[in-house]
Amino acid sequence: MDDAIRILIGKPGLDGHDRGAKYIARALRDAGYEVIYSGIRQTPEALVNMALQEDVDVLGLSLLSGAHNELFPRIMSLLNEKGGDDILVFAGGIIPDEDIPGLKDIGIAEVFPPGSPIQAVIDVIEKWRKDR
Repeated sequence: MDDAIRILIGKPGLDGHDRGAKYIARALRDAGYEVIYSGIRQTPEALVNMALQEDVDVLGLSLLSGAHNELFPRIMSLLNEKGGDDILVFAGGIIPDEDIPGLKDIGIAEVFPPGSPIQAVIDVIEKWRKDR
């Protein structure tokens, strides 16, 4: 791919289950993106700092713990405060359907439930690349 897209896959909070995040990271790398994986149990501050320091274009958040309504708004707020408001943010994991509109309202581009095809993630990234 020309103009390589840099992606950080982040695991905020106390969630220690990272199989899905590692799968997404590998699949996106196989699709030609530059991918960084944060490791588990990251604070919102650490993830935002990592995203800015690594100059990523995209931040993918993976969460299974149910703390998305606390952690995701904090991450979005920090990104906006620190000049990362141009970073595309998507999320995946165990997120109830009724919470998705609120997450999109705070700027999360898309929410992917377990079992979502990797092509759906790629489509969101490529649409963002084309539109920016």
